Amino acid sequence: MPERTPVPPTPPIPLEALLAQEDLGLRLITGPADIDIHWVHTSEMADPYPYLLGGELLMSAGVQLTDADRYVERVVAAGAAALGFGVAPVYDTVPEELVAACARHGLTLLEVPPKTPFTAVARAVWRLMAQARHYELRRVTEAQRSLATAAARPDPVPAVLKALAARLGGRAALYEPDGTEYAAAGRPVEPEARAALARLLEVLHPKGAGSSMETADDNGPAAGAAASARPSSATDTAGGARLAAYALGGEGRLTLGLAAAGREPGDHTIAGVAVVLLSLLTAPHQGADEAARSAALVRLLLGAAPAEVAPLLGEERWIVVHARGEGTPPPLGTPLRDVRDDGVRALLPAGREVAPHPGWVIGVSAPATADRLAAADLQAARAVRRAEATHVPLARHREAGIAGLVGPDEGAAYARTLLEPLTEPLTETLRTWLSLHGSWDRTATALGVHRNTVRQRIARCAAVLGRDLDDADVRMELWFALRWLPADAARADRAPADRSAPHRPSDSGHAD
Repeated sequence: MPERTPVPPTPPIPLEALLAQEDLGLRLITGPADIDIHWVHTSEMADPYPYLLGGELLMSAGVQLTDADRYVERVVAAGAAALGFGVAPVYDTVPEELVAACARHGLTLLEVPPKTPFTAVARAVWRLMAQARHYELRRVTEAQRSLATAAARPDPVPAVLKALAARLGGRAALYEPDGTEYAAAGRPVEPEARAALARLLEVLHPKGAGSSMETADDNGPAAGAAASARPSSATDTAGGARLAAYALGGEGRLTLGLAAAGREPGDHTIAGVAVVLLSLLTAPHQGADEAARSAALVRLLLGAAPAEVAPLLGEERWIVVHARGEGTPPPLGTPLRDVRDDGVRALLPAGREVAPHPGWVIGVSAPATADRLAAADLQAARAVRRAEATHVPLARHREAGIAGLVGPDEGAAYARTLLEPLTEPLTETLRTWLSLHGSWDRTATALGVHRNTVRQRIARCAAVLGRDLDDADVRMELWFALRWLPADAARADRAPADRSAPHRPSDSGHAD
């Protein structure tokens, strides 16, 4: 059985929130209600398994339902979260054999009344996801400000821990490599949770191993490499608390331990900000360069423009690196890293070499000054997508030589005029499709959508632009226009897609 694609990093919504939408009239027939929905997909296929990615609310009117038990077994194997069954026009009620099969396999089953189109359910899910995303972004932004303000206080380490504990609603503590508590703030932890947290600390810093630097000095390079390969974070649940531990950078190798009653979207990002700040604040010997970079980071978190802090960074130019994979992240040799569930982003001096890393795909931007890092971030994102689509371990941003024949202002004006009819996701789909020489399958892989979705979007691009995309001259013209499209316009095009839920194409609609 093929491995299912992991659910997306977008905020899921509780099924209970969807059931609370009275205008939909959804009714829970069997199965748990305390589950999360990641997206909605409609299918009338006899076997929907090939079209599911996991986490869906699958909608069906049972057009080809012949073997309820086999059908439910395949839906569960695909990782769908729940099944929404429309009682019209094929069935007047939800079939008893389907109810029994869902109960037997533990699949949540909803009844969708005749008056409710499947599209109304999908819109409700996307609206709730947009609200959840907005809440998460606002919560993370407010937490970043409070942590940065705490880091600027005279006694910054306790202040940051106190702010972090308050934001997560639990306890935050720093621990020495031997498990001794260095500093702490927040509510006490139950004995069971405290013992589990100690085990997490042992995972990050096995007793007697010391730091990676100490191990390398005492036992040679091989030991140092093994120490540096240890995980940088670990999580667990015990004593009614969600636990997490993060290894701080620097020679001190302190560990941040967190315990909270629950977990909300954005907690990992908030903890990541605290890890960066605490790593900088607890560095044993902070030289002039490190102090200047710490000041630059705090100023950026407090809202300063990149151009204002550029003189503090010391380096004239930087590169942005995006990496995606599993296991130990690539050793990029920089504390300026943003580790997330969907990958790693890092900022390195322009002269630093980036090498492939087993199990990971890496994208590297062109060198950029501090005030152009946003554009470099987009370059790295495109490079890592190209690496994934072409199955290479590392891809670098490529500058087309002929593009330099046209001035940036003139090229940007032309690109805006030509591409104005396009909105996301059409712009990014066209960009990816052209970069992969019109390959439907590779474009679908790069974008994470079905190949039929790519065909539909490209056909739509041809229609709204009034161009023949089979013409090589047209393709070349559009490619250069996309290259000249200013970064701010590209971000503006992508903004609606970032705020909404990912859309999965339906292979069949719900007949109302």
